[in-house]
Amino acid sequence: MTKFKLVATSAMGLESIVADEVKALGYETTTENGKIYFEGDERAIARANIWLRVADRVKIIAAEFPAKTFDELFERTKAVQWEKFLPVDAAFPVQGKSVKSTLFSVPDCQAIVKKAIVERLKLAHKRIGFLDESGATYKIEVSILKDIATITIDTSGAGLHKRGYRQEQGEAPLKETLAAALVKISKWSPNRPFVDPFCGSGTIPIEAAMIGQNIAPGYNRDFHSEAWSWMPKTIWDDVRNEAEDLANYDQELQIIGTDIDHKMIQIAEQNSFESGFADLITFKQMQARDFSTTLTDGVMIGNPPYGERIGEIEVIEKVISDLGYVLEQHPTWSVYMLSSMENFEQLYGKKATKKRKLFNGFIRTDYYQFWGKRS
Repeated sequence: MTKFKLVATSAMGLESIVADEVKALGYETTTENGKIYFEGDERAIARANIWLRVADRVKIIAAEFPAKTFDELFERTKAVQWEKFLPVDAAFPVQGKSVKSTLFSVPDCQAIVKKAIVERLKLAHKRIGFLDESGATYKIEVSILKDIATITIDTSGAGLHKRGYRQEQGEAPLKETLAAALVKISKWSPNRPFVDPFCGSGTIPIEAAMIGQNIAPGYNRDFHSEAWSWMPKTIWDDVRNEAEDLANYDQELQIIGTDIDHKMIQIAEQNSFESGFADLITFKQMQARDFSTTLTDGVMIGNPPYGERIGEIEVIEKVISDLGYVLEQHPTWSVYMLSSMENFEQLYGKKATKKRKLFNGFIRTDYYQFWGKRS
């Protein structure tokens, strides 16, 4: 087995949750903005891809070096033992980004890195002429920050939020990774009732069900690194078998998703069916203000509409204020709401126990947490 320097990328504000997930897999971590570094072998690559709920991608760090000139970038990229990673027929598209660096032209940096890898592979594999790139895909990224170049290989392929169950979505879908983070932050446990009053296409309830039954989020999808010659198929089989053994399909769950839009409820039911939770999650068309229950110690998590257009904001303000009033009648329930409304607490009628700044895509939001009283 080979030891790799790996990085799990994450949305801003979610680094600590991803770090905890990586540690739970048994790896030590160090964290920077949006990046959680750890070391591991081929099995670690498979386990991280299959188990990380909140990370965006898992990448191998192939090289890190200072580069202020195109010559430096070329020579130092060429010095990397690319033949250890890439077979002669590898397809390796190169993406790039540059921040606060002398080499600011991203297309030029991409072209130079591509050329350097081609030269190295031709030398190592004793090839003359073009490489046909007809084999498995190895997505390369060159990222230059303050004149330090980091070259990575993406092991995931499609982002880890693509679990495979979401057939349809609404206008403003919440990423599965962020939905999982909202559930994790709430510390919800599967023996407590769970409600999402703004469920949309069902992402938060489905992610809660996966967490509740300890189902690996990447169990039913493919990853680019599965096609890599040096990643034995037996590793992926072992990791998937391990995930199957750890899943707790007998765990009973009380999860409800409601939404005012009957079309979204139909989509949520379809997505729930695709994820295997059709019998476990109840979806119904309902306004948030009509919530009532005899259950205690529940958790409510939601992402109410943000109100982008004139006339919508007043409606949403009323929804939040009604919700606050309704939840007063259920003091043992803990309520967690992701909102871009800066006056959310005033509307809800209560100061949050805690607030956490998060980004829903490019929208800056706060995660308002109102902890319930113990019954």
